Parts: sequence; C-alpha cells; structure tokens
Amino acid sequence: MTTQEIKSFNVIGISVRTTNENGQAGKDIQELWAKFMTDNILAKIPNKISTAVYSIYTDYELDYTKPYTTILGCEVKDLSEIPEGMVGNKIETTQYQKFLAQGNLMQGIVYNEWEKIWNMDLNRAYTADFEVYDEKSQNPENAVVEIFIAMK
Repeated sequence: MTTQEIKSFNVIGISVRTTNENGQAGKDIQELWAKFMTDNILAKIPNKISTAVYSIYTDYELDYTKPYTTILGCEVKDLSEIPEGMVGNKIETTQYQKFLAQGNLMQGIVYNEWEKIWNMDLNRAYTADFEVYDEKSQNPENAVVEIFIAMK
C-alpha cells in the first residue's frame, strides 16, 4: 500500500463528540449531516477554498473504538473568522493512506469501507482522518468518496 503526503490545511464547520460503541456514531453523525444540510452550514463558512465537504475524525481518545470528534466543514484560507456555533481545526501535514468508497451512498458504501479499514492491520496515527465529498460524490447513486487515513 502506498501513502501520500497531504500538506496541512484548515477547516471550519460544525462538530460532535461521539463514539463507535453501540452504534452511537451512526446516529450522531447522521444528525450532524442533517444539521449541516438543514441549517445551510456550507453557505455560512467564511473564506472557503472550495465547496468540497470534509468529514473529519479527530481528537481520538485512543483509537476508533474510543470517543473522537467528527467535524463537517470546508477547507478555508485561514481560521481568523470562525462563526459562532462552529469550530476551526488545522489538519497537520501527514502521510495518508487513501481509500475509495464507490457506489450508492444510500447503501452505506462509506460505512462499509470504514468497516474494512477497521479490520486492516494499518499503522494508524489516529491524529485526523477524513472523507472528501466533492463533485465525484454529487450523484448519490453513483458516488465516489475519498477516505484518507493518517499513518505513522
């Protein structure tokens, strides 16, 4: 498996603290996406570099079995203007392993890919992992979502 270096970038969005225990993340992240769409968070993020939506998993207590923070947001030029109710986060330059979830979003392709990742013997850093929802994921029936896993 090959890794690639991704340079540091900044994200502003909304967040939730959650855990994968007892399926809690599934509920919490679904509610976070609903809030992101319903409250039109995308339009409220200042200094966006693009409209690609990042789903970031960070502040891991230990690993994917323990609590972590999920942020839904966009890459921004800087963190100088963080709207009330939102968070800013800097993702540091790191080596990442890239995975692709392809198919129908409504059939759980992203979660299914995560299950495969959790069962792999990867030397994960547990700093910040993320998914990218850009133009390739606009058609929910034939989407491609990139998943980046931080490596040690």
